[in-house]
Amino acid sequence: MSFLGFGSQPQISSEQKIAAAEAELDMITTMFNQLLDSCYRKCFDKNITDENLSQNESLCIDRCVTKYFEANVKVSESMQSVGNSGALARK
Repeated sequence: MSFLGFGSQPQISSEQKIAAAEAELDMITTMFNQLLDSCYRKCFDKNITDENLSQNESLCIDRCVTKYFEANVKVSESMQSVGNSGALARK
């Protein structure tokens, strides 16, 4: 229990919440664009002639997106683990 607010978590202002949401949206948009670019280059020929995906293209896209998200989760978990161990070392 804090005494006169000492030791308690500081309140986050609306402006800080909006800035954090905007930063998160930018990060998600960047990740999506990187995923789109990477999987597009990997799964499609330069000359697309059909408006529908072939079975091979569809499977490639599915696998590429799955691998991209799995890798993203592993990197995030690893970074969180490193961050947590650093926070513990400071205590």
